[in-house]
Amino acid sequence: MNKFPLNSKHAVQSNAVADLAQRLTGLFRELRSVAVAWSGGVDSAVVAKAAALALDEQAVAVTAVSPSLAEVERRDAAQEARRIGIRHIEICTQEFGRDEYRRNAGDRCFFCRDTLYSLMSEHRPGMEAAKQHRVRSPLIELGIDKTGVRQLARYWNLSVADKPASPCLSSRIAYGVEVTEERVRRVELAEASVRRLTGLREFRVRCESGDLARIEVPVAQLARLVDDEVRCELVSELTALGFSNVTLDLQGFRSGSLNAALVQLS
Repeated sequence: MNKFPLNSKHAVQSNAVADLAQRLTGLFRELRSVAVAWSGGVDSAVVAKAAALALDEQAVAVTAVSPSLAEVERRDAAQEARRIGIRHIEICTQEFGRDEYRRNAGDRCFFCRDTLYSLMSEHRPGMEAAKQHRVRSPLIELGIDKTGVRQLARYWNLSVADKPASPCLSSRIAYGVEVTEERVRRVELAEASVRRLTGLREFRVRCESGDLARIEVPVAQLARLVDDEVRCELVSELTALGFSNVTLDLQGFRSGSLNAALVQLS
């Protein structure tokens, strides 16, 4: 007879995740109150869940609302906050009013975070901006990687456990191309078209110089976009939105692919 059950490996993994959950909630119990920068993605959901478990009403999730936040992401963030049971507030940020943000150099994210953290500090119940505003990063402090985050999300039965990463809309604008409300809105509508016509969950529509649209999808899904019916509809809808041309990136989807341009800009 086996001394150990057949699922003993799974039990060990479950214990490890439970221990990780205790460490994360324990970090928050050391604090009197906390405001979590809340995007509704898996990282912020795990942090918010731990904060809510540890601090109850003394934890609040704060969503920055601006043109760079897609409306579907705003709606999903509010719904997930309710499921988690954390108090949720929205604040309107004005990063588009900052020249440093709109010019879209390699430091754009700093000015976005700097704006957000300044407003969050007022409400109290890019990493350099976090340091200046004494913002803590629990996942980094505890060495919790992406795999650990997903495990915690499943451990707490969070609905976003398998949600693909979805950075802000401004991250779709190529560095050196001015970030404007019109451009991010165009990207938002373009991605809605791709989602509706293909059913894909993980992809990007990038806005390149000259307002060219570059669509990235997983390599295995490239054929879906060159189907005549889908291709013609996409070209028609995206050019109607104001894109000068519509291209399909044969390298496929790569998170953060625009960062390659930073070498040329520096």
